[in-house]
Amino acid sequence: MNAPATTPFRPPAERSIGSILIDAGRLNADQTERILRLQREKGLRFGEAAVVLGLANNNDIHYALARQFDYPYLQRGESKVSPQVVAAYDPFSPQVESLRALRSQLMLRWFDPVEGRRALAVVSPGSGEGRSWLAANLAVLFSQLGERTLLIDADLRKPALHTLFGLQERSGLSTLLAGRPAPEAVQRVPDLLSLSILQAGVVPPNPQELLARPVLGQLLQQYSSSFDVVIVDTPAGNRYADGAMVAVRTHGALMVARRDRSRMGEVKRYAERLSQSGAVVVGSVMNGN
Repeated sequence: MNAPATTPFRPPAERSIGSILIDAGRLNADQTERILRLQREKGLRFGEAAVVLGLANNNDIHYALARQFDYPYLQRGESKVSPQVVAAYDPFSPQVESLRALRSQLMLRWFDPVEGRRALAVVSPGSGEGRSWLAANLAVLFSQLGERTLLIDADLRKPALHTLFGLQERSGLSTLLAGRPAPEAVQRVPDLLSLSILQAGVVPPNPQELLARPVLGQLLQQYSSSFDVVIVDTPAGNRYADGAMVAVRTHGALMVARRDRSRMGEVKRYAERLSQSGAVVVGSVMNGN
């Protein structure tokens, strides 16, 4: 019996830097010809030749390389996402490198699908310490890693994530906690396809009571089976018990403090309170943003 005929596997053709920049409107055909001539004459890479001729800059080359290696990030002025979400716009900046190091530590110390650790609350004792900023940027970084990432706004008092990501206000966590259906509450973020957001929704009159309901734990369990990483933003811990309620249900918390603003005594007391409630304080971050 003859073996069935087989066709050799051929990987999909890789798009060139030139074609990516042309499609993005950053180069035209004549400019590309000039770059290719210099590339052949001098034995340069395409990107090096483009920079030498002044037809592209390093940001253009980073943009094209990111598209080649399926590493999505946004261009300023082309998205409704706030510039504060620096990981979405400046993935090669020193600030984002520091955040990437934090992501690596969290992967080593906390996130473990085998142990069922997929959710993490971002907490701090006071307001203005950067919880939402850190939660948003961490979520983007995990999504850029290819992890199916869900960012939840559990600050049912002063929600901020819908503003940071330029989303229209709609039904969200508060609706689900109230037991009402919200089938489209989880939204994908355009151009960051591994990232989804569950915004807070309508600000309710009873946020603490809603977060105390068993449905929050059920939702987190459900989302942890659908996503690789679930990051939850919370309100200030020194004013409300909401953050501790969320952290107990995620089982882990990342503490945020801000240079020249946070009081270390309050940070320590809040960490002790979380530990006594049964949440693991995975680590702490001094935010200089």
